[in-house]
Amino acid sequence: MHIGSFLGAWLAYLVVTFAMGYVWHLVLFRRLYAGLAIFTRLDDPIVSLGFAAMVIQGAVLAYLYPIVAGDGAPIIEGIRFGLIMGLFIASSAVIAEAAKQRVASLFTWLAVESIYYAVQFILCGVAIAFVYGRLPGGT
Repeated sequence: MHIGSFLGAWLAYLVVTFAMGYVWHLVLFRRLYAGLAIFTRLDDPIVSLGFAAMVIQGAVLAYLYPIVAGDGAPIIEGIRFGLIMGLFIASSAVIAEAAKQRVASLFTWLAVESIYYAVQFILCGVAIAFVYGRLPGGT
């Protein structure tokens, strides 16, 4: 694995995820999330803990991409990778979280967060794929 591609993919994940997470949760849909009452730290999030989670996730995804991606067009491989990884992470962050927390509208939570994770991971998958480019041989 080329270290420059790994670091670039890791950084791409961090930039996309931090920007999207901030804008989605704290700007665009802040009122919606307040109404859902599932986030108890909406007014004072511990950004460093959220960022630490992103650092770990980004490192894992940047490492996995060249192992699991095929030799197709980067945009297709990125979307495929993003959707698979997003499904994996969202199963915990959306479904399991709803099982552990009281939420004002379970349907709204599941719908909005599922859309968020689909968009986030498609964008991240494509960003990571474009950093690595077309991989010879694939899986």
